[in-house]
Amino acid sequence: MTDPFDALRTPAPAVDPDPRFAAELRDNLRRAVLNGAEMTTTETPVQAELRSLTPYLAVSDARAALDFYVEVFGAVRRADPIVMEDGRIGHAELGIGDTVLMLAEEYPEIGHVASAGGASIRVEVSDVDGSMERALARGAELLRAVTASPYGRGGSFRDPFGQRWMIAQSPARTAEEPLVRHGHAGYLTLQVPVADAAKAFYESVLGWQFSPGRTPGGWNVEGNGLRTGLWGGPGRHVGWKVMYAVDDLASALDRVRAQGGQAGEPESQPYGLMADCVDNQGIEFGLWQQ
Repeated sequence: MTDPFDALRTPAPAVDPDPRFAAELRDNLRRAVLNGAEMTTTETPVQAELRSLTPYLAVSDARAALDFYVEVFGAVRRADPIVMEDGRIGHAELGIGDTVLMLAEEYPEIGHVASAGGASIRVEVSDVDGSMERALARGAELLRAVTASPYGRGGSFRDPFGQRWMIAQSPARTAEEPLVRHGHAGYLTLQVPVADAAKAFYESVLGWQFSPGRTPGGWNVEGNGLRTGLWGGPGRHVGWKVMYAVDDLASALDRVRAQGGQAGEPESQPYGLMADCVDNQGIEFGLWQQ
């Protein structure tokens, strides 16, 4: 009589893993290693979800683009791409952090094409310098080198598939550092007629250090304990301009106008939405929504 437990003593034969499982495991391991994350059994993975706005890209080579975004951003593939009869990828999805990125190959016949001068997408990463190095190593074009600012480190590049990306790494906060809340002075800009003369003056007198800002004539100030910038050029209002944090920029601009002030149009910046304003006595200031 055959012992039914004999089957348990038989060595398990090796089999090829499921391709989808293998791809997801490889991406998770690559993401953990490249981003320096600690892999633990108690860590809860971030779940990418569809949100109010979802970027949808047209890329020149979807298969290569998927590999590129996994390598550079630590993205995770979501299901298998949809491949059309002509071999082009008609739809694919990636999870980057808690957000979904959708893409497809170019379809000129329906106007779905990559635009070299199109919008940029901002991605928050844990190692902006490493992400930039990996992007350039895989053929990306440098648009703006990684630099430091009061809002962290950031740079931009165009990937090999026609898309422009802004990568950013927010500065680390300490437990004692308070968050900027509604009504707080979030940023100070010293506006001067000549930037170089002002830089030399304050460097000599106060020991301030300067790094290039994001706007022509603009400089980030380091060494005064505040989030401060210096902006030089003819025709500017000379003196300090304060940018105040608000919870809702649109509502705050309505209140500025209701109280007899002047409110400019909101502008999207890497650090949030901002607008230039003038109060009811002619004093310039800015409003900023994180």
